[in-house]
Amino acid sequence: MTPPARTQAAIELLDQIIAAARESGAAADTLIARYFQTRRYAGSKDRRAVRELVYAAIRKAGDRPETGRAAMLLVADADPDVAATFDDTTHAPAPIAKDEPRARAGVAPQWLSKALRASGLDGAALTDLAGRATLDLRVNTLTSDRATVLAALPEAEATPHAPDGIRLPTGTNVEALPLFNEGALEVQDEGSQIVGLAMQAKPGERIVDLCAGAGGKTLALAATMENQGVILACDTDRNRLSRLAPRATRAGTTIVESRLLNPTREIEALSEWAGRADGVLVDAPCSGTGTWRRNPEARWRLTPDRVSRLQSTQQQVLSVAATLVKPGGALVYIVCSLLDAEGTDQVSWFLNAHPGWTIEALSLPAGAKHGHGVRLEPGRDGTDGFFVARLRAAC
Repeated sequence: MTPPARTQAAIELLDQIIAAARESGAAADTLIARYFQTRRYAGSKDRRAVRELVYAAIRKAGDRPETGRAAMLLVADADPDVAATFDDTTHAPAPIAKDEPRARAGVAPQWLSKALRASGLDGAALTDLAGRATLDLRVNTLTSDRATVLAALPEAEATPHAPDGIRLPTGTNVEALPLFNEGALEVQDEGSQIVGLAMQAKPGERIVDLCAGAGGKTLALAATMENQGVILACDTDRNRLSRLAPRATRAGTTIVESRLLNPTREIEALSEWAGRADGVLVDAPCSGTGTWRRNPEARWRLTPDRVSRLQSTQQQVLSVAATLVKPGGALVYIVCSLLDAEGTDQVSWFLNAHPGWTIEALSLPAGAKHGHGVRLEPGRDGTDGFFVARLRAAC
């Protein structure tokens, strides 16, 4: 592909991504993969170049653009080489017209930027939300240790905060690594590793991971518990939860049970666990404002109404979790969001709605105290953004 053809391909992909964001369709990565499945003539360098153009445009556009071309013009304005590809040659985009409208540059839609500023983020802290993510992995201490893995992978380095984390060069094919296939490694952002430590799980305990998804934090808990005790991993998403079993087998974890839940009927499905869990981890569904480094187009999918619905879901899940914790047990609330409406404000709601619970101070390898818990920020901590709080049930 010629440079102009790459730019045109990026514009076409951006049109698809914008439509998907508007209509709650497939994620950008999925759309890019589908695009090139039908364009076998594009080599690996072409695919990489187009992908970089697409994500450069996504990161620059705060509001959801009207068109892919309007988004790509932001890249052209900052890069003369890209601007030169708008030359109207074969497979090239048409020349840039004088005063042609551009997408609005920014970190996020204006309403969302305002909410983030009200939550204590501004300046560089806001800009860093749409930066580039690192490739972090967690060493599975059931089968190996960090020193052994670092010795086997000269290109790896220890993460600065998480005790079992390593960092590989972006673009590394992790699934091709023998250590990965042997179960010694799991892909997990350093921030995710850190907030999971708030559970303080111990060998022999009974823990519920109430929103387990594909089980990243579940497997980390199993390693912390030295594969002793019981972890019940739950979710309402069958597809995500189905990925846990093969991951657990690869990791050598035998203490994990999984359970698919019916939304709004969780308490009924978990009746035998009522008041019996030493700890419950709630990694709640949220806006994902802390993960824009990995999914920058997610900014375009959010609306005030969607955030409001997520808040209702978070409160419902917290209420379910409260019924499962034994007297004196712990509840850990995590969101990969930097909005106070989904973080510390939800803890305030929980304390008002559930008398007898108390906040416990957290000491984590990174992050800073924020409201009722600790917040990790991409710019300050070099991780995805998270809020985490630990609550204790009355004895």
